[in-house]
Amino acid sequence: MSEIDTANGELKKKISAFLLKNALYLVMFFLLAIIVMVQPSFLKFQNFYFIVTQSSSRIILALGIASIIVLGYTDLSLGRSVGMAAIVSSSLLQAVNYSQKIFPHLPQLPIVVPILLVMLLCSIFMVAQALIVSKLKVAPFIASLGFQLIIYGLQSIYIDRLNDSSPIGGLDPKFSKFAQGAIEFDNFRIPYLIIYALIASIIIWFIWNKTKLGRNMYAIGGNIEAATVSGVNVVLNILAIYIIAGMMYGFGGALEGARTGSVTNMLGQGYELDAIAACVVGGVSMRGGVGTVPGVVTGVLLFQIINYGLVFIGVNPYVQFIVKGMIIVLAVAIDSQKYVKRR
Repeated sequence: MSEIDTANGELKKKISAFLLKNALYLVMFFLLAIIVMVQPSFLKFQNFYFIVTQSSSRIILALGIASIIVLGYTDLSLGRSVGMAAIVSSSLLQAVNYSQKIFPHLPQLPIVVPILLVMLLCSIFMVAQALIVSKLKVAPFIASLGFQLIIYGLQSIYIDRLNDSSPIGGLDPKFSKFAQGAIEFDNFRIPYLIIYALIASIIIWFIWNKTKLGRNMYAIGGNIEAATVSGVNVVLNILAIYIIAGMMYGFGGALEGARTGSVTNMLGQGYELDAIAACVVGGVSMRGGVGTVPGVVTGVLLFQIINYGLVFIGVNPYVQFIVKGMIIVLAVAIDSQKYVKRR
């Protein structure tokens, strides 16, 4: 084989590796280019400011499930956990003078109390899941699917018995401001949601990169048998990761309730699919052991840009489902090819 053939072979390998690594980003930017060509005004700063703000709570949720995916597991109960957190926190933080208050004799609670309560509640559900997955060896897909139904049933009973399935509104202005407020600098605003997402990202980055729990998480996701042989307490570490995810779900759910201002039983539906897709788009491997916090944040932002862009140019909602589904399938397919290459 000549030197030219060898060089061409190396070049083809490099191009192939580049395309495999960045194929999904190329597809996303191609979709973005189409959106911009159809409606150039999409590139206005206000649109991206809105997208980043609306993505903030999704980033918090995605960071929670990303930790589970890095373990090599998955969680389909995220959306219903978000709904439960939003319903419970909103029902406890209605304005005292609201005529249809669910708990009319309940005094005005400090905002932090219901938020901590729903974080604890979601963590309890996640503890149960973690024990079922790690101790009983039930497939995470099945365990989380079961809890998706359990949580939805419980939140349905809660809202049906207390509010006759009507939307929960009339929220305490302080609670609404907690999610909808912003820090003002002359003519520029930094929404609280962005600050919460930034703090959550820093905390999760620190856990993943600077703690023993983070190292063990990657080890378990990379090879659970090798991690066990190396002395890693697999059950305890899985439990800790699931608890962190539950806390993120609870906090993100409370923010979603306060942000929307009117909570129904359908809030959170499908959030888990968007979060999983955003994680995979951001480079978190469904096979476990691979993922970064900047990647997750980037994935959420890209996914939300495409979502908002499709709405912005007036694409049929049913077509939007098709596009999102294709992105998810493509993301997992590319992830599988990357896994084969690593092997």
